[in-house]
Amino acid sequence: MKAVLAETEQKRHYPPSYLVNGVMEANPERPERVELLLQGVKDAGLDLVRPENYDAAPILAVHSKRYLDFLARAHERWARIPGASEAVTPNVHPLRRGGYPASVVAQAGWHMIDASAPISADTWESAQWSAWTAAHAAKLVLQGERAAYALCRPPGHHAGAETAGGFCYLNNTAIAAEVLRKDHDRVAILDVDLHHGNGTQDIFYNRGDVLTVSIHADPVRFYPFFWGYADETGEDGGDGANLNLPLPRGSKDDAFLDALGAALKKIEDFGPDALVIALGLDAYEGDPIAGLAVTSGGFARIGEAIGGALKLPTVIIQEGGYPCDELGSNLAAFLGGHQSRR
Repeated sequence: MKAVLAETEQKRHYPPSYLVNGVMEANPERPERVELLLQGVKDAGLDLVRPENYDAAPILAVHSKRYLDFLARAHERWARIPGASEAVTPNVHPLRRGGYPASVVAQAGWHMIDASAPISADTWESAQWSAWTAAHAAKLVLQGERAAYALCRPPGHHAGAETAGGFCYLNNTAIAAEVLRKDHDRVAILDVDLHHGNGTQDIFYNRGDVLTVSIHADPVRFYPFFWGYADETGEDGGDGANLNLPLPRGSKDDAFLDALGAALKKIEDFGPDALVIALGLDAYEGDPIAGLAVTSGGFARIGEAIGGALKLPTVIIQEGGYPCDELGSNLAAFLGGHQSRR
């Protein structure tokens, strides 16, 4: 298996703080994550390759041009405001979307669903390379690799077609799925991040060609709060093509693996030609964000279960998982388990 990363570019983005419960706190989605995850890549024995520059094409398959124009220029425009914060952080959001405003302050509120995806001077460059990392991993799979891992930073599964949130700007998982759709009629996405992938769900909610399945902490008292409930099953052409499996806070390995069994059954019944795994390692019992209690051994079992049940061309996209001593070893455990059963 190959791993894909543009290390220098993807480490540049770092808004040092974000708004939590009305207080600016240190941002856990920091460049150090790349180094920790790279150790996991090395421990798993993967070959590291650099992505190509794919320009806008694979990103525009998922996101609107208006949104990309906002991301590309938001910080430059924001910096012209006397006394403005270092990073673009919204302070007003529309209850209903009417006309599209011209002010960068208003556009920030329009496109940023919360204050946990601030935009720094380097965010656009890093987000693009993260998206190209996902696209390149998918291209490798289309070229014959059975599986490829994309070390995407910043992550992406909270980003919608025109929205940022939850440390996410471009939806790397959705971008990989769209690249796979060029050669495959049906693609499944399995999201095992601590948090529900609300952006991914929203992008594909009305489509029947891409199945979205997510296992996550119950959003009734956990981010992203407004999405991720079991009764969200898709609409119109996508009716029945979305499955959410929310778990109680603090759920451990066995509960997660029970939910994974239901997820794998849904995917098998869908009959996809290829798979995208949105790999969040923040379900770990020692992750700083703390919501579920999966162990390091649990990640190996999750990888084994997926690799054993779904012998499909597979792109693994890095989503969450925040700096702790075990972050790299948790990645190696998942990758090792997945490879052992393929």
